[in-house]
Amino acid sequence: MPLNIFGFQALWSPYLIGVILFITVVYFLVTVVWRKDFKVSEPLKKGEAAYFILAMILLYVIKGSPIDLMSHIMFTYHMVQMAFLLLLVPMLIIKGIPWWVWKVVVEAPVVRGIFAILTQPVVSAFVFAMMFSLYHMPGIFDTIKLNETLHGIFSFFLFLSAFFMNWPLFGHIPGRKQMKPLYKIAYIIANAVLITPACALIIFNPNPMYSTYTEGESWLKAMELCVPAATLSGLSLSGPELFNNMKPLEDQQLGGVLMKIIQEIIFGIVLATVFRNWWIQEKQDDKAITENALKDFQAKKQSQQF
Repeated sequence: MPLNIFGFQALWSPYLIGVILFITVVYFLVTVVWRKDFKVSEPLKKGEAAYFILAMILLYVIKGSPIDLMSHIMFTYHMVQMAFLLLLVPMLIIKGIPWWVWKVVVEAPVVRGIFAILTQPVVSAFVFAMMFSLYHMPGIFDTIKLNETLHGIFSFFLFLSAFFMNWPLFGHIPGRKQMKPLYKIAYIIANAVLITPACALIIFNPNPMYSTYTEGESWLKAMELCVPAATLSGLSLSGPELFNNMKPLEDQQLGGVLMKIIQEIIFGIVLATVFRNWWIQEKQDDKAITENALKDFQAKKQSQQF
């Protein structure tokens, strides 16, 4: 059955387009037009703008395009959506916003204390893993998906936990302590390990776990998260099997596998980048030490000659 029966609003989320365009306009106003109003600022770099625009495009693709609609029909799409939303979008946003804007945000009186605690590597890793695991517990998952308000609140805090998890790796404000490369490598590995049990539960469970993907009534109720109720009431639908040829268990298992694969690819690229930068920095430090030692030796030799 074609997806266009759900209507343009469900397929392309015009309201989200408006929100993303508004956020993008505010971003350029703050970083370009209003930059002079900040006590400390730098010209916006092309790389930062590119990261932010890419984050907004990716956010729309996974939350505003038909992918979002499919994420309520097939669990596989849901897990792919989660992977990019939680592991890639926060990273791009952190790298896309200039450090002097972050400095104002994180040093705000209300934010400072919370930020200092939740960006501690141990805290951020465990909070994200806990939020991700709780969200995908069968009873909790179905309850959240059947309540629009609860779904919005939990999704917001889950994304926030992903942001805090990414900050120790990509957040950089001059004058603030940065995580050492070796610790970053350990942190990346720890994050990969901590969400493995949740993925394993999804992959290896012998039965479908989520009624919002298997039972017609629950599925229709959950579809109200992305399809107007008036549109749904005019359709005669029995369940997601009308749009999906996969068995529920196969769909669930594939979703868990893809989540883990995407996570490993993203973390693998980040790990390789951290290691490469560390190796380059070590070479530069060794070269500088050698040059300084040689200069000291030559200066000492010249002083002895005179």
